[in-house]
Formats: sequence, structure tokens, C-alpha cells
Amino acid sequence: MKSPVVWVTASLAAAIIVTATFLIATGTRGENSSFASSAGQLQVQTVAGGLVNPWALALLPDGRMLVTERPGRMRLVTHEGQLSPPLKGVPEVWASGQGGLLDVIIDRSFADNSDIYFCYAQRAGNGGRTAVARAKLNAAAGRLDDVKVIFRQDGPLSSGNHYGCRIAQSPDGKLFVTLGEHFTYRDEAQNLANHLGKLIRIAPDGSVPSDNPFVGRDGARPEIWSYGHRNEQGLAFNPASGELWETEHGPRGGDEVNIISPGKNYGWPVIGFGIDYNGAKIHGSTSKPGMEQPVKYWVPSIAPSGMAFYTGELFPKWRGSLFTGALAGQMLVRLSLDGNKVTGEERLLRDLNERIRDVRQGPDGALYLLTDSTAGRILRVSPAK
Repeated sequence: MKSPVVWVTASLAAAIIVTATFLIATGTRGENSSFASSAGQLQVQTVAGGLVNPWALALLPDGRMLVTERPGRMRLVTHEGQLSPPLKGVPEVWASGQGGLLDVIIDRSFADNSDIYFCYAQRAGNGGRTAVARAKLNAAAGRLDDVKVIFRQDGPLSSGNHYGCRIAQSPDGKLFVTLGEHFTYRDEAQNLANHLGKLIRIAPDGSVPSDNPFVGRDGARPEIWSYGHRNEQGLAFNPASGELWETEHGPRGGDEVNIISPGKNYGWPVIGFGIDYNGAKIHGSTSKPGMEQPVKYWVPSIAPSGMAFYTGELFPKWRGSLFTGALAGQMLVRLSLDGNKVTGEERLLRDLNERIRDVRQGPDGALYLLTDSTAGRILRVSPAK
């Protein structure tokens, strides 16, 4: 039997090892870390932690944030990073595979109407589909009121993959929503008779605008704005031009950045720059008449996610840049632009070792990021002091 002195010494040594391990871990996922960039040292601060696979972030006029967690929770986050309990009134989601509670945005007139829009994987039969809902945020009561599903994706159901599910609102109030092709049904991205692999445009009540490009065309769904997409994970309007930009995942290689025009075909799976996961060839070529080319593509894949155009004052050198998170690439990517041409790429925060799910510009000019893990965080990126 060990003497008390030996036992205490062994226990102390074990405690030192545990403490050292904790410090190493928190050094990687620290509360406040510094990273190099073309704009100088960046300070990365943890605004809030304790989130399970956070997916989307919406900034409210009063400085609070609305965040979704893929398992089906939506929470408010205070200036100090305090998380609210899950908001009541969120519909049941099918949190399976890549599905769950996904994007959320606030209405352009949120200060007057409290309206929000969100999309999620909805169970249907033996699979899932993307649904879009509108609700009023009742922050004081911690709930959503007047929840109404305004759109349901039509077509073969997903077994848990490729829901798309990013939302952007144009200045005239119309909603643009990305819809994945469910992985198994990639050829359906070319079929205008359903919503798989499409980007749609609807009114805030879910009705179809009369000037959508396929309204009145036999065999085409009237909500469709563009088609030939795979799994669109980023969507934002370029404030410099007013054009709608999108990112989507390729298979092994071929992630894309596209500028979206009404009625256009973006090629999946007919053309592209990647190969199948088993190494097989998918595309006949990288281009074809009548199909659009990306303004940027990645080989190998980085899995681009939420995106934002930077217009703030905190990083003057970066004004006009496009930022996108990267999941497989575990980084923040900055694309420098000259009009509609991508002129350069900067890979940031690689030592953070985090899957970046969403990117938003805050009213303070800082960048706010979501890390996609079961210990997910909201991060604030600003110039180092």
C-alpha cells in the first residue's frame, strides 16, 4: 500500500497533467486569440459558447443575436454572450444527417413588424424536405408567434443530405432560398418539374411573384429562379452591384461561387470541376453552351458555407471583399474582387482548427462567425489591440 506522501504526490502529478491538458485545449479554442492577416493581427474573441452545431446567425437592431442550432433550437444571445433558453414555437425539425434547423434571417422591416424567416429539414414520409417558415419574434416572452410554413420543397425526398437552405431577402422584400438536390437525386437538378437543386424566389407570404422566369411554362415549377445547383450553402446580395451571389459544394473538388441570374442553368451535374467520391467521373466537360460558369471554383474542395460582403470601417483594406466560411477547409476565406471578377484569395484563421458555418458583418464592423461542432461558439473577429 502506498504511503500518504506518495499518494498525494501522485494525485498532484495527475492534477498537473489534467490542468496542462486543459490549458492546451483552451489554447486551441481560446477565449481571445491572435492570428496574422493582410490587414494586420486579428483578435478572435468568444462571444458565446455552449451551442450544439450552430448553423445561422442573425443580428437584431438592438445588438442582440438570433442563432439556430441544427438539433432544432433557436436562441437569443445578449451583448454579453448570455444564451437564452430555447425559444418556444419552433416547429419540429428532422435533425438527421445534414438536416435540422438551418438558416434564419430577419425581415428588412423587422424593427416595425418583428418578422423573421427560417428554413429547416421537415420530415415527410420516409425522408425529409426543405421547408421555409415565417414568424414573429416575441423576444420578451421567449417565443415565436404566428408561425406559418410558407414553402415546402417538392420532389424526391432526402435521406438526410443536401438540403441547401440559405435565405436572402432582396430590397423589394422578395425571398431567395437555396434548395439542395438531396445527393441521391443529382440528375433532378436539371428537372424543372421539381425543386431539387434549385434556387427559388417567393414573396414573404410564400406566393409566387408574377415576374419569375418560369411562370406560365408547362412542366416547370413557378417558384424556380435558377437551376442546375448541387448543395448551395452561401447566399448574399453584393451591395456594390445589387447582384445575388451564391456558393455551393461540389463533390471531390468543384466547389463554386456563382453570380445568379434569373432562368439560368448552372450546370450540375452535367458540367463541373470535380469527381465523384469514389473517384469516378461525373461530368462530360467543364463547360457547355447554355450553362453558366462560376466566377470561382476550388479543387480540392473547401466546403464553403455562410457568406458576407464586407462594407465596414473596422477593416478598411478589406472593404468590398467577399468572406465565406469553410467547413472541410476549417478556415475563413476572403476573396478580393474587381467588379464581378475574383482577383485573389486569402485563407484566414487556419490555426483555429474550426469548421466555420456562418459569417456575418456586425454593426460594429467586426466579423461574427459560427463554429460548427457539438461545442459550437459565436466568435468576434476584429483588429488586435
